[in-house]
Amino acid sequence: MHIRILETGAPPAPLDREYSGYPAMFERLLTPLAPALTFSSTAIHQGGLAPAIDEFDGLLITGSAAGVYDGHDWIAPAEELVRQMADAGKPQVGICFGHQLMAQAFGGRVEKSDKGWGVGVHDYEITSAAKWMDPAQGRIACAVSHQDQVVAAPPGARILGGSEFCPNGMIDYAQGPAISLQPHPEFSHDYARALLRLRRGRIPEAIADPAMATLTGATLTGKSDRDLLARWIVNFFQQNVR
Repeated sequence: MHIRILETGAPPAPLDREYSGYPAMFERLLTPLAPALTFSSTAIHQGGLAPAIDEFDGLLITGSAAGVYDGHDWIAPAEELVRQMADAGKPQVGICFGHQLMAQAFGGRVEKSDKGWGVGVHDYEITSAAKWMDPAQGRIACAVSHQDQVVAAPPGARILGGSEFCPNGMIDYAQGPAISLQPHPEFSHDYARALLRLRRGRIPEAIADPAMATLTGATLTGKSDRDLLARWIVNFFQQNVR
């Protein structure tokens, strides 16, 4: 199974050198669970053309510092690719910006939240189950880093999970197979801490300090369910690829 990663952003330059870009983060996360997966990437935010959908089996859309409402000239082609994937019945997964892009492409609404920054490890309640969410779990915890949120899900969408801070945190789309998640399972806690330190000037201390505490000393089997989310993503692709 070949997964095309649609790269819509990159880590800030100092971190990009140390931790690598988002495609490599996803490959490190998913490959141990499914060694037969292969990957390629398209940096659409840097002028890469939206790929033809017959070139791959599934699509994975990354995070970005951009907002889906910013009007960059690559956002409309990225949304069109999402709709083409849906029309073809091919599976796609969006993460953070990818979550918001998919919601907007299918008719939802995304805004910069008046709740401010979501950073650190956040807990989400799972409110609706799906076959690929195996092993099942009632709550998940994962690193997040966002200001924007899906404030209105598209028509027919099913909310799978969320929190008081981010109610529409996990979405299953009627135009599927298509799902998206606000949290960042590809972020190690080392990277999430480094990113938070880099953004301290932009994020108020009253938010940044408690967020850093959730990332300090936490283990992957404790406060983070990133491995579980990775398993769910792999399950989703494997169960829906034609």
